[in-house]
Amino acid sequence: MELKRSISASMEAEKPMRRYGAVEETEWKAEGLGRSQLDIISMAETTMMPEEIELEMAKIQRLREVLVRRESELRFMMDDIQLCKDIMDLKQELQNLVAIPEKEKTKMEKQREDELIQKIHKLVQKRDFLVDDAEVERLRAEKRTQTLY
Repeated sequence: MELKRSISASMEAEKPMRRYGAVEETEWKAEGLGRSQLDIISMAETTMMPEEIELEMAKIQRLREVLVRRESELRFMMDDIQLCKDIMDLKQELQNLVAIPEKEKTKMEKQREDELIQKIHKLVQKRDFLVDDAEVERLRAEKRTQTLY
């Protein structure tokens, strides 16, 4: 829309159009051409109407939004996988300590057991927060999509 306005304003002011890269005004013979045909803009390899350019830009913007959402989802998934891996490693270490009879455990092993339980608890809380955040983002994106259509 802005492109059409700038072309119209330029034509009305009868000033030469500026060149931006490969985009330049197409010179048309006025004989037999309607106003809509005079609005055509010549680009590097194709000719498009301003309305077509706007539609293409809107499609690209929607695609960009979808890709950004997907990137965000993948980042959440990577974080979730890493947290699960860390939790599993800590659980394995804890399991090894728990397998030792209580009478045979040293003070250091008992302290390590408590540390592992606390670390696992923190990682589980962090993962829960991550999952909740991912769900909020998904719902927000869904709502945005619904308002667009």
